[in-house]
Amino acid sequence: MIYNTQQNELPMPEYGRSVQEMVDYAVSIQDREERTRCAYTIISIMGGMFPNLRDIADNRKTLWDHLALMSGYKLDIDYPVEITHIDSKVQKPELLPYSYSEVSIRHYGRIIPVLLKKVTEISDPEQQAELVRLTALQMKKDLLVWNKELATNQRVIDDVKILTDGKINIDESILNVEFAKQPMQPKQHQSRKEQKKR
Repeated sequence: MIYNTQQNELPMPEYGRSVQEMVDYAVSIQDREERTRCAYTIISIMGGMFPNLRDIADNRKTLWDHLALMSGYKLDIDYPVEITHIDSKVQKPELLPYSYSEVSIRHYGRIIPVLLKKVTEISDPEQQAELVRLTALQMKKDLLVWNKELATNQRVIDDVKILTDGKINIDESILNVEFAKQPMQPKQHQSRKEQKKR
């Protein structure tokens, strides 16, 4: 048995090995007229494999470009369209810049420290207190997800001090909230008979 990994790499794997073998056969045909007829047959098969190409304006050119590429540009026929060589068609995209900003306390991610920094800039004391409370509760939830044993109120208080450089001190009472331990139960489906009774 011959495995695909033992065979030559396909220039366009999306068309499969059978189409590639047809193309290789077309290249080997000596008679130019017969070779051209074979190429048109292969194009119709390729078009049938990807009907979505019909929606593209230059789909015919795309298929002929693919055929030329699969033949290694050795298929000597009169192409009905001008063939674009692969070098001018496929280029490696430029690497996208990636943000490598440090995360000070990993289990809070990037948002919580940014949020706490913004909270320290708020001048309205009531609004600031409410945002601190909501942020601290979110921190406690994050800790519970990360490690239940370390999710203590004191840990959250200490982390808020660290992340705000000591500018915000929170009271432990705002963290005394019970979070739902069990996920919500799925709704039970009623039969039609039960629904009619109501």
